[in-house]
Amino acid sequence: MAHTSQSLRRGAALLASTVAALGLLTACGNGGQGKSPESVSGTAAPATGNASSADTSGTSAVPSGTGSSSASQTGGSATGGGSSTGGTATGTAAAAGTRCHTSELTASVGGNDPGAGQENFPIVLTNKSGRTCTVRGYPGAAFVNAAGTQLGPDPQRESGSTAATVTLKPGQSAWAGLTFSNPEISGAKTATPAALLVTPPDEKDSLKVAWTNGAVPVSGNASSVRLNVFSAGTGA
Repeated sequence: MAHTSQSLRRGAALLASTVAALGLLTACGNGGQGKSPESVSGTAAPATGNASSADTSGTSAVPSGTGSSSASQTGGSATGGGSSTGGTATGTAAAAGTRCHTSELTASVGGNDPGAGQENFPIVLTNKSGRTCTVRGYPGAAFVNAAGTQLGPDPQRESGSTAATVTLKPGQSAWAGLTFSNPEISGAKTATPAALLVTPPDEKDSLKVAWTNGAVPVSGNASSVRLNVFSAGTGA
């Protein structure tokens, strides 16, 4: 019995030692190797900050029709009287090759047609060439003194005007309105131009027209000069 009891005690001690050794090995394995990283699917949230986004809502509206917004002060030719025969206006845009060039035109300013405190003058372009050509949209215009210096700001395009292509046979004319408030009524500061420079639509060179209609507004209250698109005829 004593021998059996000692054998049992040695077996139990051996089993305990084995269990303890296994526990030590397990603990060492966890501490040395660690746990493998886990992949997590998904999209990372963007970082926050003070960066501003581009504003694409501020697109400038362009008035209908074409033509330069102001008269070029280079070039220019002698003026010619407007023909009483008007061209033909259509709503279709003309091909670039049919456009009237400055060298093919003469310019004049018709008589004043005042009304409701407004001064209204027709700017007339007449086809002096031997071919049929077209104008479409707004003229450019600028009042200048005898030295060629511009008086006042560029005229503004009248909003709401609808451009039409005006076909001009040789000798035919088209006109565009130039209007401003009567300075005596508006109280605007004035100057008396020597000439009006007129630039045909989509051209760079201008035509110089002697201005004989007195003072025009150049600054201050209600000093804006406005332009309309070309129509067939002389505006008379």
